[in-house]
Amino acid sequence: MRLRMRTKFLLSMLLITAGLTCTSLLLVRSSVQGQVKKEIFADLHNSVSTFQNFQRERELTLTRSAELLADLPNLRALMTTQDEATIQDASNDLWRLAGSDLFVLADRTGRVVALHTTSPGFTRQMAQDSFAGSLDQEGSDHWWFGAHHLYEVFHRPIYFGRASENRPLGFLVIGFEIDDSVASQVSRIAASQVAFAYGDTIVRSTLTPSEEAALTRWKVPRSVTGAAEPEEVHLGDERFLGTTLELASEKAPSVRLTVLKSYDQATTFLDSLNRLLLALGLAAVVGGSALVFLISHTFTRPLGNLVAGVRALEKGDYSYPLDARGGDEVAEVTGAFDRMRTSLLQTQQELLEAERLATIGRMASSISHDLRHSLAAIVANAEFLCESRLSTEQREELYQEVRVAVNQMTDLLDSLLEFSRTRESLRPSFGSVKESVEHAVQAIRSHPEYHLVRFSVNQVGNSVGWFDSKRLERALYNLLLNACEAVATDRGCIDIDLKEVDGGVEIRVSDNGRGIPESIRGKLFEPFISYGKENGTGLGLTVVQKIVQDHGGDVSVEKTSEHGTVFRLLLPLASVQTGEDNRGEKLSSPPIAQTKRVLPE
Repeated sequence: MRLRMRTKFLLSMLLITAGLTCTSLLLVRSSVQGQVKKEIFADLHNSVSTFQNFQRERELTLTRSAELLADLPNLRALMTTQDEATIQDASNDLWRLAGSDLFVLADRTGRVVALHTTSPGFTRQMAQDSFAGSLDQEGSDHWWFGAHHLYEVFHRPIYFGRASENRPLGFLVIGFEIDDSVASQVSRIAASQVAFAYGDTIVRSTLTPSEEAALTRWKVPRSVTGAAEPEEVHLGDERFLGTTLELASEKAPSVRLTVLKSYDQATTFLDSLNRLLLALGLAAVVGGSALVFLISHTFTRPLGNLVAGVRALEKGDYSYPLDARGGDEVAEVTGAFDRMRTSLLQTQQELLEAERLATIGRMASSISHDLRHSLAAIVANAEFLCESRLSTEQREELYQEVRVAVNQMTDLLDSLLEFSRTRESLRPSFGSVKESVEHAVQAIRSHPEYHLVRFSVNQVGNSVGWFDSKRLERALYNLLLNACEAVATDRGCIDIDLKEVDGGVEIRVSDNGRGIPESIRGKLFEPFISYGKENGTGLGLTVVQKIVQDHGGDVSVEKTSEHGTVFRLLLPLASVQTGEDNRGEKLSSPPIAQTKRVLPE
């Protein structure tokens, strides 16, 4: 009792050590990660606040610039010309004075008459459509997007005289593009990665192309009052914490700024901390394991010996030595197992002996029945041959019946001898499998009762190579004879399909018979299985399997039903295209195209 409690204590100590170590690692990691997330969240809010302050100052400056430009006398004089070409050419100096990325002038009807941009691609039609949308919105600042260019624009009316007189000449629009330099500047201000998006399109960012592609699949959190709450997002192999700021949410699609801080970079120091804690945990676990092993090995050795005995019994070894010394539970179980093993061995030997005797009895009964039947026919016909009054035709008929009986006895003996042959007894020769099939069909044709059965032989590809033609013909004969016995004699149909496969030939024998009964499908290839046959020995399919397996192939029932049965034979051939004859000379045959031959009835 003391020993078992000690073992349990040692195992419990090992489990507790491992559990405490893992728990400590998880708690420390979770605590540090939580603190890091809080700091990143605070940094993101500070970054967004900094950008908002910067944006407000910038908007005030740009609004003031637009107001000053709209009040310039030379701009008013230029708009009074109402000539589009003149306004386009003369406004170039004003655009350079403004220092903006986008400069647009429109007449009092809202038609764009001048367009200047620092980046190509933004057309006058895009400017016209964007300006029409801006007129429908309140405020002086708006966002224009076209040709993958995003502009923050400010427009002011141009009046003839004082604004109070309300005599408009047109409109002035100046804009500044959100380009790579702006994104880089905002990134430095926010100390984060940034991305400007128009709708679902990322216009500019400081991310890599793969990270941009991943960001487009992120479901962006919405906030109409300011920056959204930070969320975790995976961009490629890196984790970020990000938040979004709606820059123009009153229109659709919206303009957003996404600020991202790398969570993995912020937690890089956790790797070294995790390694240190993991090393300490592993040291504790390894030390505890070694202690458990050294102490408990003495007590688990008998159990290990019993397990080895069970495994040996699984492999058929009934003599594996067992140590049943001692008075504990393991010794008691070992002794009981040893007695059970001895009893099992004795029972198995008795079953094998009974099965052997039963097999001999079934074989003797089957063989004696067939031999008696054939011998009775021989004796009876021999007695008739002694009659002197028989004609030549009658004697010939009696002789043929004696010959058939002798052939049946010979076939039975050959079937029995087939089991004594080994694979080494094969006598391969170079030939055609199709010819062997046709020989077997002709042998079946010699039976008068099968004259009305229709045979067809189909071939796809080549079927020549090295094999034992005599034994293969015997296997095919047995298989076809079984098929003939299964079909109706007046409307039976048997198809033999040969198909070239890698390294050999595949043979399918199909019939339209009654199918294989369910009761014998699982033991079809066992000896002495002859369901529904009066004179069958039950060795036909067993011989087929033996011959095919001696060739290194396999035979199986592919399908069977009340509509018919299909047997599949896979026969390896030494060479499909070339081989050697008995004198060692090379033989070859051209590839055989797909053929079909229906044998005459």
